[in-house]
Amino acid sequence: MPNRVYLDWNATTPLRPEARTAIVATYDRVGNPSSVHAEGREARRLVEEARATLAAAVGAQPRNVVFTSAGTEANALALSPGLRGPSGGPVERLLVSAVEHASVLAGGRFPADRIGLIQVTRSGAVDLEDLKVRLKDGRSALVSIMAANNETGALQPVAEAASVVHEAGGLLHVDAIQALGKIPFDIRRVGADLATFSAHKIGGPKGVGALVMTEGITGLEPVLRGGGQELNRRAGTENVAGIAGFGAAVKAALQALPEDVKRMATLRDRLENGLRGVARATVFSDDVERLPNTVLFTAPGLKAETAVIGFDLEGIAVSSGSACSSGKVQPSHVLSAMGYDPAVAQGAVRLSLGWSTGPEDINRALEAWRKLGNTLLKS
Repeated sequence: MPNRVYLDWNATTPLRPEARTAIVATYDRVGNPSSVHAEGREARRLVEEARATLAAAVGAQPRNVVFTSAGTEANALALSPGLRGPSGGPVERLLVSAVEHASVLAGGRFPADRIGLIQVTRSGAVDLEDLKVRLKDGRSALVSIMAANNETGALQPVAEAASVVHEAGGLLHVDAIQALGKIPFDIRRVGADLATFSAHKIGGPKGVGALVMTEGITGLEPVLRGGGQELNRRAGTENVAGIAGFGAAVKAALQALPEDVKRMATLRDRLENGLRGVARATVFSDDVERLPNTVLFTAPGLKAETAVIGFDLEGIAVSSGSACSSGKVQPSHVLSAMGYDPAVAQGAVRLSLGWSTGPEDINRALEAWRKLGNTLLKS
């Protein structure tokens, strides 16, 4: 839409030109990637090139990348009760942080009585002491902690958590969907055993995700059965166009990463300073390391639903937090887990930046906030 400002990049991103080109090119290929003839081999080549690109980007081997229909399916696939590490029995339970995405909080295939919540601090970071306490009983656990929170942008102490989990004989899954393309992420360096990703968060198409594992992880239980695709880990003909677009988006995002991080952090800081200048706005998780593109804020008396509509009428797309709640504005479970009152959580508005966000976009957002601050807030 003309004259619109898009500041909801954590919900989804525009399609990168490189991804569009890769997707369109696949439409002239007719083969099924499981077929042995020339057409099938060409489709397989496109899938495997994307697999190798993603693997190299996150420090894994291509054989350990499983393509899925979305990040949600990738998370469900990762949360398998039968998982085993290189030298251990199957995990007996699942521990997830209280600020995880809904697809992780759902617990995958773990029954409800084998799922536990790890507490977080007031700043939104995982409480490592609470994690240690929960691992003390000796039962092997799969622990799931996101790399970066989709609402506050808070970076989680993943490497430290990995040490705690491995010392207790467990496995660590990291939902890195918001991290890829915004901060460096290497599955080996952070110590994760499994990590999940989504194409549309980095300029790829919607409807494609991936689970990446380190060497020696076995016992993965397919969510979809019936075919031998993805080395028997995910049945169904691969989405060749989507996967090719995913690979192209990964390559483009990582090439631009250093410059984008610095530029977005500068714009984010300017945005936050401007927001605080109106109606005593508060920025959440501003005392911990965060994604360079994410601002979650509120102000006394602010109602998120009204604010989102107000911004929209001013031509600016923002959100009230996660975009995965059927379009309904509800109190943020993330802020509730951080200890904020429901009235505060109901007033949280998220602005998230991307590679095409510029100074003029920030100017327009702040101008809209000054206008809204004078009309929506209680004195």
